[in-house]
Amino acid sequence: MKYKEIQKLSNADLEKKLKELKLELIKSTANTSKGGSMKTKEIKKIIARLLTFKK
Repeated sequence: MKYKEIQKLSNADLEKKLKELKLELIKSTANTSKGGSMKTKEIKKIIARLLTFKK
């Protein structure tokens, strides 16, 4: 998710997206323990962008 896309989101949408990503991170972490992918790192970056923008 790019910074320009984040700017277009309303506060409610921002919160919704943040919750979705946190749930996806939990699922990804569980799959990583089974031999999953590097998707966890990407999700963490997006969450950090959202939280930084939210400040």
